[in-house]
Amino acid sequence: MNLDPVETNPTLYTVVFENDFVRVLEYHDTPATRSEPHHHPDSVMVTLSSFHRRLSTGGCSIDVELPSGAARWLPAQEHFGENIGATDTHALFVELKHPRPSGSASSDAWSSDPRSMDAPARAPLGPD
Repeated sequence: MNLDPVETNPTLYTVVFENDFVRVLEYHDTPATRSEPHHHPDSVMVTLSSFHRRLSTGGCSIDVELPSGAARWLPAQEHFGENIGATDTHALFVELKHPRPSGSASSDAWSSDPRSMDAPARAPLGPD
């Protein structure tokens, strides 16, 4: 099953740049929009709007609010999301095409457990 967000959610994700090392995706939705399950490799997310979302993976859900202009490291993950706020969600994802070398996790590596998203600096899931 292909979980590429551009294919599972073509109205929400657009490729804005791609080369051998990264792919940059633009994400945009409106209130009450719900995405289909999809996968992101290790990525950096930059929020272009503030937003309030419910993110779900592995039977767990968490509500996340982030301000415009926030940048977050996101470890590889599969999830789906819902815009539960009153405003659009707009963000960029810089997806890395090459995985981290094994054993490269540092002490500040973030958990992929969605329950850790209540601490904004450790939020593993993006807006969708």
